[in-house]
This record gives sequence, structure tokens and C-alpha cells, in this order.
Amino acid sequence: MAYVYVNLILQDPQSMAAYREQAGAALQKHGATVLVSTPNQTVIEGERDPTGIGVILQFESSETAQAWIDDPELQETHALRRSAGKSAITLLA
Repeated sequence: MAYVYVNLILQDPQSMAAYREQAGAALQKHGATVLVSTPNQTVIEGERDPTGIGVILQFESSETAQAWIDDPELQETHALRRSAGKSAITLLA
């Protein structure tokens, strides 16, 4: 298994709404499961950049997670997410 952590600082709710309409199919295409999605993150030790919406995704492997990001058919979907705010996506594998 591989996990992906997404931190999104929302700046454009309309773009986020459009992204959410497409995100489920994009994740399903690559066999991803959403384990957690929350606007509430609390740093309990140390310091880090600001937090926003936190999401943890589960993929079959690091290769399938990378394929989700690199999929040419999903570039418009990823662009919607990027236009919704500042995001960082981290592969944990």
C-alpha cells in the first residue's frame, strides 16, 4: 500500500466545488480510497507550514499514486484543484 497526504489551503471555493465533482471519478480510475478528508488539522508537535483541508488517500502502490498525478486525462481535474488554492501533495510510500 501507498498513501498520499494532500494539504490544500482553500482560496477559491467555486473551483473547489468544480474539482470535487470530478475528483471521485479520477480517484476511482486509479483505485484510490479516501481515508480521511477534513478541514480541521492540528499540529500537535513541531512547526510546519499553514494547514488547510487535509486528505489522506490510499493507493495500491506508489506507482498507482504516481499514475494518478501523471494521468494526461486528469490534467484538467488537477488544474481545478490547483486553482482552488495552494496545495502540496506528498507520497508516503
